[in-house]
Amino acid sequence: MDRSAKYFHPETLSRISGLELRARHVVEGFVSGMHKSPYKGFSVEFANHRSYVPGDDIRHIDWRVYAKADRFFIKEYEEETNMRVHVLLDCSGSMAYPEHPGTNRMTKWDYAATLAASLAHLLVYQQDGVGLTLFDRQVRLQLPVSTSRASLTNFAGAIEANAPNDKTDLEAVFTHLAGHVPRRGMVVLISDLLTDIDGLLNGFQRFRHAGHDVIVLHVLDHDELEFPFADRTLFEGMEDVDQEVLTDPQSLRTSYLEALGRFNQKIRGACLNHRIDYALVSTAHDVDATLTTFLATRMHRQRARA
Repeated sequence: MDRSAKYFHPETLSRISGLELRARHVVEGFVSGMHKSPYKGFSVEFANHRSYVPGDDIRHIDWRVYAKADRFFIKEYEEETNMRVHVLLDCSGSMAYPEHPGTNRMTKWDYAATLAASLAHLLVYQQDGVGLTLFDRQVRLQLPVSTSRASLTNFAGAIEANAPNDKTDLEAVFTHLAGHVPRRGMVVLISDLLTDIDGLLNGFQRFRHAGHDVIVLHVLDHDELEFPFADRTLFEGMEDVDQEVLTDPQSLRTSYLEALGRFNQKIRGACLNHRIDYALVSTAHDVDATLTTFLATRMHRQRARA
C-alpha cells in the first residue's frame, strides 16, 4: 500500500495541524493534466480546418490545403487556457458541528476546509487558477484567482484564520458575488446548505445566468444524515443560540429523515434543472474517496453530455 494512503483517513487528517499539509497528503497520488479549452482561438495547438468565410483573417488560411483542394480553409487552434475556479466555502456557525468531534471524526468545517484546500492544490498543480471566498451571512474574506503555488499558503492560512461563526444567508452572498465574478469560470460551493432554500435556488440561477459552470458539494455530518440518537437529548441551535429542544429523538427520527430527504431532493432537482453538478457528501467518508468519486462522476457526466 502507498504510504501516503495513511493520510487519507479522517482520524489521521484531523491530527495534522497545518491545512496545507493536510491537503497535500490528500491529493498525493492524483494524476493532473492541463485543461483544454472548449473555445477555439488562434494560438498554441492546431485543432482542425474549416471553410473560409468572408471576414476571416487571411493570415490563417492554409495555403498548402488550398494548393491541393483549390478552396480556402482556415486553420483553427485550440487554446490551452487556465481555468478560473472560485471556491465558495461556508464558514457559518452550523459548519462547526459536532462541537466535540473526538479523534475519529472531523467537524463539517474541518472536512469542508480540507476538501477546499485539496481542490485548490489539484487545480494549481495542473496550472489552473483558483480563488477563495469565505462567507456566512455576508462575504467574510476573498482571495483573488491565482495560478501560483505560493498562493496555496495564503489559501490555507485564510481558512485557518476564520473559524465558523454567525448565520448563513446564501442569497445575499450570491447577490454580492454575482457582480464580483465577471469572467466566466467555475464556481464550487462547499456548504451544508442550511439556509433558506428559495434564496439558495435564486443564487444558483444568478451564477448559471452569468455563464458560470457551477458545482455544489453538499457537506453533512453522519449524525445529520442518519439521526442515530437514542436517549433523551437536548438539541441546541448552532446559528441561533436561543433555540433549544429537549426531546425523545426516536419519536422524531422518521419525520426528521423524511423532511431531510425532501430538502435534499429539492436541491438536487434544482441543480439538475440548471445543469449544476451536485454531490451530497458525508463527513464519514474519506476526503480522498469523496474527491475521486466526485471527479470520476463529473467526467462521466461531461462525456455523456458531449
